[in-house]
Amino acid sequence: MPSPLRTVPLALCILIAACADPKPPQKGPVEVGVVTLTTQSVTVASELPGRTVSAMMSEVRPQVAGLIQKRLFTEGAMVTAGQPLYQIDERLYRASRDEAQAALASAQATQMAAQARARRYTSLGDSEAVSAQDRDDVTATARQASAAVQQARASLQTSNVNLQFTLVRAPISGRIGRTLFTPGALVTASQADPLTTIQQLDPIYVDVTQSSTQLLALRRSLASGQTLPASATIRLKLEDGSDYPQEGVIAFAEPIVDVNSGTVTLRARFPNPDGLLMPGMFVRVVAPQSVVPGAILAPQQGITRDPKGNATALVVNSANKVERRTVTAGQAIGDKWLITKGLKAGDRLIVEGTGKVQPDDVVKPVAASK
Repeated sequence: MPSPLRTVPLALCILIAACADPKPPQKGPVEVGVVTLTTQSVTVASELPGRTVSAMMSEVRPQVAGLIQKRLFTEGAMVTAGQPLYQIDERLYRASRDEAQAALASAQATQMAAQARARRYTSLGDSEAVSAQDRDDVTATARQASAAVQQARASLQTSNVNLQFTLVRAPISGRIGRTLFTPGALVTASQADPLTTIQQLDPIYVDVTQSSTQLLALRRSLASGQTLPASATIRLKLEDGSDYPQEGVIAFAEPIVDVNSGTVTLRARFPNPDGLLMPGMFVRVVAPQSVVPGAILAPQQGITRDPKGNATALVVNSANKVERRTVTAGQAIGDKWLITKGLKAGDRLIVEGTGKVQPDDVVKPVAASK
């Protein structure tokens, strides 16, 4: 009969041996979230810095000298072309007008007398009662009198114009700024400082700059047919990052390149009915420049960078194995990259679980959560 002391060690050895040689658990394919890529037409837009500029601006200056008697507008209000703004002391100009009127009347009287004498000398000349010299002198005097009338009439017109200039009117319609001169101030026609400024704000312009290199690349792409012309309407982002509610259009592009910056200036026009945009504001213009037909858009979480800075993507092939591909990411469009090389329609791009797999791993692809 075997001893119990010998049986216990034997059973213990069998138990230890069983624990020391366990079978490894079967590891199934790792589940990854994928997005099946498709082609689509994509509008490529550029976000360009710019500043707002008034469509029309007029610096109001006096055209005659004198003391300002009245200011006839409210600062910051809307004014119309021809609206009176300032009244300059008109007494001196009224006196000059009256003097010119008197000079014209005197010249006309002289003209009448000279013409009457010339007619008498002409009738007497046929009977040889007066010499030819006297007749010629009288005719010349009549012509001088007529010229003097024309000169006096021109002086009267000048006096009337100067008298009208004493009432300073708005040259354009728009919003008027603050006045720089108050009643009692002496102003002159040649002064450097304007009385005030009027700016037309609806519509308003936005001047933006674009690299001439980018502009040339865009034109070559359009010419080769790789891209199509985009819509002419553009959008605007304000200084606080909000979107301007109105859409605008590109009015024109400068035909020259700035030699210092290498950029081309583009001018956009936006409606501004509420006066939200003011001259001098810094804004960003979102301008659609081209449409790429058959483009591939890849979610940004599916594109990574290797140590050399190259863009890479993990793709599940037909055998459900992981492939690493080097891709060319053109630019970001929303939360996606525009892929110009390395991916094609139908590729299953891994966007979830990229950190759990390596190339050549067998995986279980499932549709990524949106």
